Amino acid sequence: MQRLLNRPQDYVDEMLDGIYLAHPTQVKFINEDKRCLVSSKTKEGKVGIITGGGSGHLPLFLGYVGEGLLDGCCIGGVFQSPSSMQILDVTKEVNRGAGVLYLYGNYGGDIMNFDMAKDMAEMESIEVRQVVAGDDVASSPKGSENKRRGVAGIFYAFKIAGAAAESMLPLAEVERLAQKASDHVRSMGVALTPCTIPELGKANFSISDGEMDLGMGIHGEPGIKVDKLKTADEIVDEILSHILPDLPYSKGDEVSVLVNGLGATPKEELYIVFRRVANVLAEKGISLYNSYVGEFATSMDMAGMSISLLKLDSELKNYLSMPCSTPFFLQNQI
Repeated sequence: MQRLLNRPQDYVDEMLDGIYLAHPTQVKFINEDKRCLVSSKTKEGKVGIITGGGSGHLPLFLGYVGEGLLDGCCIGGVFQSPSSMQILDVTKEVNRGAGVLYLYGNYGGDIMNFDMAKDMAEMESIEVRQVVAGDDVASSPKGSENKRRGVAGIFYAFKIAGAAAESMLPLAEVERLAQKASDHVRSMGVALTPCTIPELGKANFSISDGEMDLGMGIHGEPGIKVDKLKTADEIVDEILSHILPDLPYSKGDEVSVLVNGLGATPKEELYIVFRRVANVLAEKGISLYNSYVGEFATSMDMAGMSISLLKLDSELKNYLSMPCSTPFFLQNQI
């Protein structure tokens, strides 16, 4: 393992030190706990939105804390959930009198700790609602969407909910829009290499040379199948053959596309992928609006990518188009 680190056990906290030192006007930590990150800019009377999850996925999760997006994030160790007390502390910090929305991915440890934090927050008279994102079509079949993992498509729920809160909508509406965005997005990925957790010092699974794992999760969860490595176009075609019929996405629809690198894939290759996605959608009569290509939810040093499609209507387009600014993501008004 050749990495730019000091002691493996300091990996997360030293990463956080760097973020706070690099972006002191945008984010800060509270209660002397670096893993409780909040926006430096708050608005009274606005719904607070927080997320949380394990490290190793930058810019997910903490990278979406900032103006027009989220208000706070609780950070766990690499691929580990934050604690319920950390979530409660951030909840109290971002509460500005309009309630707080928890918006996070569908993973057992996160669900348990956010549920506990919600109970404790409500004992302190803070209204909390939750939306649990699960966009990975590879992780559970159609009809069992509630069992699906949350992967890169949660970006769209962050973006829509953040814009709704910034527009000073009430908690129930922010929750509704976050759920609507989550319900309208589907994702699937492919892994070409394993990833390395610093404290382990070795890969946490294996992929043989010349093979790929179709549908693998961002922690190395099993995918649909291990197959020989195919061309970029063939991989895109196979992924879209699972995504498109699932919602479904049909002729006349308008979508936003997110092509997400998993940590070790050059951006050039992501644009080769996007080229094929755009061509397939055009052939099917599905139009594109405001697409994204880059790293949005990584898996340490894993090579591979995922594709997410958000099916749009006028309401979702309105909030998707609004500006936002974080240390990791900037969007001007579209």
